[in-house]
Amino acid sequence: MTFRATHFGTATVLFEAGSIRLLTDPVFDPPGRRFSVLGVAGYRRVSDPPAPPGPGALDAVLLSHDHHGDNLDVAGRAIAREAGVLLTTTAGARRLGGNAKGLAPWESFEVRGRNGRTIRVTATPAQHGPRWLVPIAGPVVGFVLEGEELDGAVWVSGDTVLFEGLREVARRFPIRTAFLHVGRATLAATGPLHYTLTAEEAAEVAAIFGGACCVPIHYEGWSHFREGKDDVTRAFQRRGLSSRLRWLPRGEAVDLAP
Repeated sequence: MTFRATHFGTATVLFEAGSIRLLTDPVFDPPGRRFSVLGVAGYRRVSDPPAPPGPGALDAVLLSHDHHGDNLDVAGRAIAREAGVLLTTTAGARRLGGNAKGLAPWESFEVRGRNGRTIRVTATPAQHGPRWLVPIAGPVVGFVLEGEELDGAVWVSGDTVLFEGLREVARRFPIRTAFLHVGRATLAATGPLHYTLTAEEAAEVAAIFGGACCVPIHYEGWSHFREGKDDVTRAFQRRGLSSRLRWLPRGEAVDLAP
């Protein structure tokens, strides 16, 4: 069965599994616009976005959260509205309306393709920064994908730091491929506090998830990222996990099946 992934940049990935097409965290606005977080100017896109996905209907958009511009921007909203369904947090679904459906952690939804087969999407817990800041940072979810169209379970972490909820994902699902939101995102207003996985945390997640192939995303193109490809590569090397690390070329469909 063909399972392809195209990484467009940030956390925007197109999954194509048989006839089913899923897009994560769509962001396609041009650079320059500043996005505010916690009431202050938090970050901006600093590189040109890729072209949006080519022709073909999207069966679903998987949105980790709707309230930060590096996960959903103006162009991304327009694309998400045209999808069969927009799966996101319960709070985000209330704000977005339309085709949005909220999923609480561990809640599932079946996306049906044109050939009648389905992919089961299960929301997973995420913690977008230190625990005490969660009420301010807002709710986030990740997603596990399972189904006949996939070669094993696929996990997209969502914007999260390392916390016990990620270990629970590993206990509940036999993850074969893990897409990790890295970059050590920070904000000037909160100093050294980070809101996505650091390189070292990503390597720890790889260890927790056993033999899963780890695909870093959400690490370039924005002013608030503090770690990039080299940092993650070195962290995996230090842990002896280099063979588990896979980088996807931007904008190119890659077959992830063995």
